[in-house]
Amino acid sequence: MHCPFCQNPDTKVIDTRISEDGHSIRRRRVCPICNKRFTTVESSMLLVTKRSGGAEPFSRDKVISGVRKACQGRPVKEEDLKLLGQKVEEDLRSRGLAEVSSDEVGKAILKPLRELDVVAYLRFASVYQNFENLHDFQAAIDELKEQ
Repeated sequence: MHCPFCQNPDTKVIDTRISEDGHSIRRRRVCPICNKRFTTVESSMLLVTKRSGGAEPFSRDKVISGVRKACQGRPVKEEDLKLLGQKVEEDLRSRGLAEVSSDEVGKAILKPLRELDVVAYLRFASVYQNFENLHDFQAAIDELKEQ
């Protein structure tokens, strides 16, 4: 890490702390040449591979936005949506992978959404799993009844 003050290429870490969300590390550093201190933040990046083949950084806000559409008109609080987004991100990051497919993101959303609201779950699943007819809906409803 280069010193931002004197551009010395060698700095010393004097303190390391993990952030509250557990996904980044804050380090206090000191430059042995100019003795100035500065802070760096290191975080891991989780990429989502799209069906088109492209990749983009994971966005918890994008997950929440998609689920919010499925929950429209349902008695679901905004705090619940934020918690669901956090659960999905934690699930994906716990896998220890730098890149996940958009399909895996969708699957990670389904379980906590089913626990939150079954109607919203059916709405989301119908789009995500490309329901084509009433039989697909009935199969999903039967599966919900079994659980």
